[in-house]
Amino acid sequence: MSPSSVSSRATGSSPEVLSRSLLGIRELPAEAIVQILDRAVELRERTRADGPLDLLRGRTVALLFMEPSTRTRFSFEMAVRSLGANPMVFGAAGSSTVKGESLIDTARTLKSVGAEAFVLRHKKVGAPHLLARRLGAPVVNAGDGIDEHPTQALLDALTLRDRLGDLSGRTVAIVGDVRHSRVARSNCFLLTRLGARVLMAGPGTLCPPGMDALGVEVVPSLDHALREADAVMMLRIQRERLGEAMLPSDREYARFFGLSSERLAAARPEVLVMHPAPMNRGVEITDDVADGDASVVFDQVANGVAVRMAVIERAMGGGR
Repeated sequence: MSPSSVSSRATGSSPEVLSRSLLGIRELPAEAIVQILDRAVELRERTRADGPLDLLRGRTVALLFMEPSTRTRFSFEMAVRSLGANPMVFGAAGSSTVKGESLIDTARTLKSVGAEAFVLRHKKVGAPHLLARRLGAPVVNAGDGIDEHPTQALLDALTLRDRLGDLSGRTVAIVGDVRHSRVARSNCFLLTRLGARVLMAGPGTLCPPGMDALGVEVVPSLDHALREADAVMMLRIQRERLGEAMLPSDREYARFFGLSSERLAAARPEVLVMHPAPMNRGVEITDDVADGDASVVFDQVANGVAVRMAVIERAMGGGR
């Protein structure tokens, strides 16, 4: 299933409802990205000063997580509550989906009992697009297969913007299992749209030829990327999405593409270290780097709530 294949199906959603969905960065113009980031900053400051807000009081958002998640799921739930809305949290285990109920019927059931917008994580590429076009309600993509993870890219951009200011002309390196990373794909679309230069590096099987079609530069090594980067985003190997034949051993991977303090010493003094998590410590990143002064990993997590508040408010048509 791909976004292009589902987009040709009959739609049950109006253009206005679809415009409030966030299905990917691919179709999001730079102006909309900046608006979301600016609103996230406003909401972050308001909640820091006043605690939970009352913008969506009495309204309900369904969180459908059909794949395992920790940070994204709890971040969305916190975002919904911080807006004053009610999260309707749905997990596949123990639900009628194990009996064969379709995604559309599950969502229609939740809509019939009060859900006004939907957040969906799904293993199938294009599932959020299908749901948005068939359901008649706004949908936020919380990760679909290996395609996109738009709110992760937005929170990454907010974290970068907090530290670096305008991203135009900045260089961000993305290193690791690029091939299977929806985070990498969404970041490529977003960062290049905001004028940043994006470098990519990884083992040949995990950073294959053709990635430059995303508007990025593929470089031969982590060390090469570090010499030029204002920020480096380390990715984990997504073992659940690839066969053993494609995998180097952990030790071999760490030797060539793991970020250690010794390797980081060759980078620019002010370089930022990022990771979408979960981190495989000792493989793509060492403890001292993950917890060091250059790391903004937990800033990313914190910014996820503000970004998702802005995205949910947008999906619901604005708040009070």
